[in-house]
Amino acid sequence: MAKKQTIFECQHCGTQNTKWIGKCPNCNSWDSFIEIKLKNLVSINPKYTTNNKALALNEVEVSKIEYFSSKEIEFDIVLGGGIVLGGLYLIGGSPGVGKSTLLLKTSLNLAKEKSILYVSGEENPTQIRLRAERLGKIENNLFLLNSIELEDIEESLKTQKYQICVIDSIQTMFSNAISSAPGSVSQVRECTFLLLRLAKELQISIFIIGHITKEGSIAGPRILEHMVDCVLYFEGDPSKELRILRSFKNRFGATNEVGIFEMGQNGLISAKNTSKMFFNQRDSMAGSAISVVLEGSRPIILEVQALVSESNFPKRSATGFEINRLNMLLALLERKLDFPFARYDVFINIVGGMKVNETAVDLAIIAAIISSYRNRPLNNKSAFIGEVSLIGDIREISNIDLRLKELASYGFNNAIIPKKTKNNYGLKIFEVSDVTKILQWM
Repeated sequence: MAKKQTIFECQHCGTQNTKWIGKCPNCNSWDSFIEIKLKNLVSINPKYTTNNKALALNEVEVSKIEYFSSKEIEFDIVLGGGIVLGGLYLIGGSPGVGKSTLLLKTSLNLAKEKSILYVSGEENPTQIRLRAERLGKIENNLFLLNSIELEDIEESLKTQKYQICVIDSIQTMFSNAISSAPGSVSQVRECTFLLLRLAKELQISIFIIGHITKEGSIAGPRILEHMVDCVLYFEGDPSKELRILRSFKNRFGATNEVGIFEMGQNGLISAKNTSKMFFNQRDSMAGSAISVVLEGSRPIILEVQALVSESNFPKRSATGFEINRLNMLLALLERKLDFPFARYDVFINIVGGMKVNETAVDLAIIAAIISSYRNRPLNNKSAFIGEVSLIGDIREISNIDLRLKELASYGFNNAIIPKKTKNNYGLKIFEVSDVTKILQWM
């Protein structure tokens, strides 16, 4: 009996099957299997032999990682100090958020000192040239390659010495050795593997732009994120100026670092006075509270806004804050303080488009909600920092000294926190151990 010459592969997760099925058993996607010929499904990576031998851990020579600046302060912070030669970086984000603009401007800045190859499968050289002119810079060391064939990219990188290469985007690239269409799981996986090998062998820093799915994750197989050295996500509303670059994986530095950019006439620029972008030192208004969150190693002061309004059909909405945690805090206030929020709409907003996952803002959320409910403004020189538990006590949070120092630098006078500290940095510290104690500030 002759062997089958084809297999079927899910284009969402890469699961393979000997026959076509309507629903993927792994990722539950419908109608995602396509047919692939086995004779063309071969690895594009050549076989080679090495004389490497296993070494004892104490015999391994430690080589220092050398960084060079991207010429953008915020970009360097997220990368962990700068770009590393031989590093493979993946940047994802929604359409129009500015991924290509960020990498093109970085390429133009670095082209003064280094040779850079910019590969575009989505724009032609004329479009890139016009965009570079809008950014105000044209550099001779920036080379453009308008191709989606991986073999062309490999030849260019091996023919001329480049220090940096930008791939825009990985979903448009394909290899002639694979029969599936560009953007398929097989193509994305094999193209990324070859780029990884080229980055390590030629000591080239390669930046890959990746599209994201409706769920907000980078399109393609999960192995894509495992193969690269650094995974960055670019966030922000295209209709607003603020953009946030987050690090979710970094083999060369700390994760969860954040870079803040502003979109202006000259493209993306590193934001100045970043904390002031997330709060406004105006006169006190009901429903507004200040807190401090840590993004990586950076403290950021932000404003929490709340709107509480009586309604026959109560709604809950949170922008930049987890809705399930908001429901938990409201249930706690009803139980501990007898607030009738079951008859009120409650809306929460984190100013500036910041998405907060840290529980240190719990106390500020509660303060803003009560302030709006009672229509009593809070002191605009006070900040609320603390995690609220299910039983109503206020728990300590990490790096309180770093947060208090940031508050003092912006002229705040008071800090309401779970426990007093010796280093108050000139602030008046007020201790609150239980959620009921917050009422004295209302």
